[in-house]
Amino acid sequence: MAVQRMDNVGIVVEDLDGAIAFFVELGMEPEGRAEVEGPFADQCTGLDGVRCDVAMVRTPDGHSRLELAKYVAPP
Repeated sequence: MAVQRMDNVGIVVEDLDGAIAFFVELGMEPEGRAEVEGPFADQCTGLDGVRCDVAMVRTPDGHSRLELAKYVAPP
């Protein structure tokens, strides 16, 4: 059975800019960047004091996305 659909996949990286460049080189398109922190981020991860830089890249057809995340805190 083949993959029918992929909506969103998250990957934690150490070098966010390098990861973005890697996936863009593979043909993906940058979609946006943001910093995530606060109670919602803490609840989603089960950690306290989460601060995370995230970037989204998508496939050229727009159907699949990768969420690239670099955690700044906690260490």
